[in-house]
Amino acid sequence: MITTWPAPAKLNLFLYITGRRADGYHNLQTLFQFLDYGDTLTIEADDSGEIALLTPVAGVPDAQNLIVRAARLLRERAATLGCLPDSIGAKIAIEKRLPMGGGVGGGSSNAATVLVALNHLWQTGLSLTQLAELGLQLGTDVPVFVHGFAAFAEGAGEQLTPVNPAKKWYLVMHPGVSIATPLVFNDPQLTRDTPVREISQLLCTEFHNDCEAVVRNRFREVEQLVSWLLEYAPSRLTGTGACVFAEFDTESAARQVLGLAPKNLQGFVARGVSISPLHRRISGQLS
Repeated sequence: MITTWPAPAKLNLFLYITGRRADGYHNLQTLFQFLDYGDTLTIEADDSGEIALLTPVAGVPDAQNLIVRAARLLRERAATLGCLPDSIGAKIAIEKRLPMGGGVGGGSSNAATVLVALNHLWQTGLSLTQLAELGLQLGTDVPVFVHGFAAFAEGAGEQLTPVNPAKKWYLVMHPGVSIATPLVFNDPQLTRDTPVREISQLLCTEFHNDCEAVVRNRFREVEQLVSWLLEYAPSRLTGTGACVFAEFDTESAARQVLGLAPKNLQGFVARGVSISPLHRRISGQLS
């Protein structure tokens, strides 16, 4: 049976870099908010023994694609636990809406959706905690998508505390450039010593992204986009970019600004949600 699964976008409502770790990662404090908008995955479990991606990405071999890697990783773990026959497989296709290198979690969300969906379809019986541990091998943002709740994250992004942010409307704009996360985190000008604070304190102060100054300095397109959006609403970078978002109280206000956007910019309007659309799908609230 062919099934469809959402892979939602996320925003980093704030992002602070609090130190550099010996393993090369950075310690951070960030607030993840899901959006009711994202990619859609179509998955058919079968007994072919193969993981087939029907919609490959140009220039990205299957061995590097997070969708394929997630499926293979789950199958390997389940096989060691004796949960799956060797013949188990899946055909996967994706309808891509989220930009690559945009800071809205597209690849991480895709990987998490594959882990959660195939765990259900293959009936492997792994817990969300076990799936999140697998996901962490694919990327530091994958666990929050696996767990499926808006969260305050610390460590490298894997230490999660559930939160319930205000459900604002967001205009998310892409400036037409793709930004590799290592480029930002390796920049010598990146702020790496923001003081660690309690979540209660962070929620009461103006939100900020420590990566924004580096990205605006390196990418003229992002600088221009932030400057334009700030004329209409509080706006900032999400993750390491390149997407920039503006926050509104109503959908109509967000769509009005989208209608004013220059022709060379692409964007979408979505509402913030505390429970991931993927987990609403699992619980039967989505068809």
